[in-house]
Amino acid sequence: MAITDTFRQMRQSFRASTMLMKIIWINIGVFVALRLTAIIGIFAGSPDLINKVMSYVQLPSAPSLLVSRPWTVVTYMFAQYDVLHILFNLLWLYWFGSLFLMVATKRQLLALYIIGGLGGAALFLSAYNLLPVFQWHVGWLIGSSASVIAIVTATAILMPDFRMNLLFIGSISLKWIAIATIVLVLIGVSGNNAGGEIAHIGGVAVGALYAIRMKRGHDITAPFNHTFDRIANLWNRFASTVWGSFSSSRRPSKQRGHSNQGYRAQSYSSSANPTCTQDDREALDAILDKIKKSGYAGLTPEERQKLFDVSRKIK
Repeated sequence: MAITDTFRQMRQSFRASTMLMKIIWINIGVFVALRLTAIIGIFAGSPDLINKVMSYVQLPSAPSLLVSRPWTVVTYMFAQYDVLHILFNLLWLYWFGSLFLMVATKRQLLALYIIGGLGGAALFLSAYNLLPVFQWHVGWLIGSSASVIAIVTATAILMPDFRMNLLFIGSISLKWIAIATIVLVLIGVSGNNAGGEIAHIGGVAVGALYAIRMKRGHDITAPFNHTFDRIANLWNRFASTVWGSFSSSRRPSKQRGHSNQGYRAQSYSSSANPTCTQDDREALDAILDKIKKSGYAGLTPEERQKLFDVSRKIK
């Protein structure tokens, strides 16, 4: 019972947390699961168990392996196995993710995290399958570094003069932190983790593209969020249809008739109210005027959320 209550509390805490913390908790959860798998394998006399599990989480460079496990394009960016690896990535993600949310929305944070990871995966696969130096090698990619560095790069370009206090260094602008990070990534390409560093470059490219386009009023994460919304809406419709059919089949006929009347009354009540009020339209006009003057990046997070909400009402 105590274990059940603990899991229930953890689930409630996860649902109540911010998008940034949800991403961090997912990374921590996968890390703990991989570590527990390794411990179980050792005590069960199967020390190779963790290697088998990791092969279904990491992104393989070989197309023949990737075809059989396409989900690794996403799972790799939420998985870490080394303690220092996850510690560095999540600290960097928390610091820069918090700053990123000062000029962006939580939906853009999640989208940039995933798109940055996909950019890193694309460059990693391209390098291993096109460059002669990797011709006879099979590489494996794991870690959220490409996703995190996309957020770091985007934040530094959007807020170049924002200063952070670093231990032993003092106050320093974000642009210099980003430049130092990119230089270290480029230097690491010639090291033992060349594939991982190449993926980092993909993350840098995605982060820079996002920030530059955002300064011009274009959001490259919008198509991703629109696609995600459509998938979520389709799933909700499917779930509602299945659950509605199941529920109606279990109700007596008299209750079904009463339910249908209630549904018609609810539908009429909803249609009687306008989907977009005059206040919404005035707020939208004010936000659009501000975009014309200072671009999309000039909007506050509240204004961006308002723009998204009113746009959905109009649609």
